[in-house]
Amino acid sequence: MNAARIQVAIAALLFSTGGAAIKLVELSSWQIAGFRSLVAAVVLWIALPQWRMFPDRRVIMVSFAYGATLILYAIANTQTTAAAAIFLQSSASLYVLLAAPRLLAEPRQPSDLPIVLALLAGVVLFFIGTDIPLATAPNPSLGNWLGAASGVTWAATLMGLRWLGRMSVASAAPDPTGAAVITGNLLAFVVCAPFAFPLGSAEASDWLMVGYLGAFQIGLAYVFMVRGVKRLRALEFSLILLMEPVMSAILTWIVHGEALSALALAGGALILAGVASQAFRR
Repeated sequence: MNAARIQVAIAALLFSTGGAAIKLVELSSWQIAGFRSLVAAVVLWIALPQWRMFPDRRVIMVSFAYGATLILYAIANTQTTAAAAIFLQSSASLYVLLAAPRLLAEPRQPSDLPIVLALLAGVVLFFIGTDIPLATAPNPSLGNWLGAASGVTWAATLMGLRWLGRMSVASAAPDPTGAAVITGNLLAFVVCAPFAFPLGSAEASDWLMVGYLGAFQIGLAYVFMVRGVKRLRALEFSLILLMEPVMSAILTWIVHGEALSALALAGGALILAGVASQAFRR
């Protein structure tokens, strides 16, 4: 069990490096998003043979939501602070709570309302307390909107993966959720490709960082997560993954000097509290 906790913690730490690493790359946001996902798809296909599956229509539907999340998150990071981007993506729990009763037939609970209100208030505070433009966050308002959109698509991804997992259990078929992750990364590259070429001039360090983002920040992180999640309770897994937004904010503050406004910090705290409260109910 301790090994499983360590594996999931490593996954969360690798995920959390995305914001700071993306801001070190002198490529366009489309190039970063596209090539990061291409490298990730290759690494996941090699490292996780059980995920190699020809995608059917259902897998492709979920893959579009996941691919959109990858693109929106990467572009949001180039426009706003990394902390704002990841906290707004973490607000996905708000949309899951609102949509799951209808889309997944999961009944609402009386405790849903305070969690929904906390998450909603957290998102609103990010927009009220928009940070001033920085060299690493030139358009915080646009980036916050993209980050909020990634929260919606990440919620669709989470519900889609849950839907795929349920159907595989009901039919005793292989679990297609891994195939959706690989296909989503490939779709992200395909969507970004028209905007990513021509490549232009770039330093070798830029491509090395993109390689890191694909191979480690996504690829290796998923390898550790897959190995650890099977041996942990949902509560433990969810709480350990909360390291991601916290560490992302700390890393970008250390590397780039990014700091959130007081209102945005309060918004992040409310989102963290809402996600943690949802985890404790499981």
